[in-house]
Amino acid sequence: MTRTSLYERVGGMPFFERLVARFYEGVAGDPPLRALYPEDELGPAQHRLTLFLAQYWGGPRTYQEERGHPRLRMRHVPFAIDAEQRERWLAHMRAAVAETDVPPADAEELERYFAFAAESMRNRP
Repeated sequence: MTRTSLYERVGGMPFFERLVARFYEGVAGDPPLRALYPEDELGPAQHRLTLFLAQYWGGPRTYQEERGHPRLRMRHVPFAIDAEQRERWLAHMRAAVAETDVPPADAEELERYFAFAAESMRNRP
């Protein structure tokens, strides 16, 4: 029995593009969270997150080709991410997932990962 990747089950790159676009709409309107993004526009961050999530869930390895190993904790060390930022990030990601039409089991899998990732990036109390 061959198990399909979440990337394939949710519709591939178009799904991740929509998910991350919706997430960054929330970030753009959230000043305390937006302050963590040093670039004037969120487009580059949106591109990176889209590629990372697609790769993580079984899609093309474009993120690795463009940026190398994800090294997520190391890449986030310069940013003061506390419990409040973690919760804000997670709330916007959960809202983005809720607006998708993925099956509940896939939504739960996404949300479990996002909760883990959000806590992993926290580097302040």
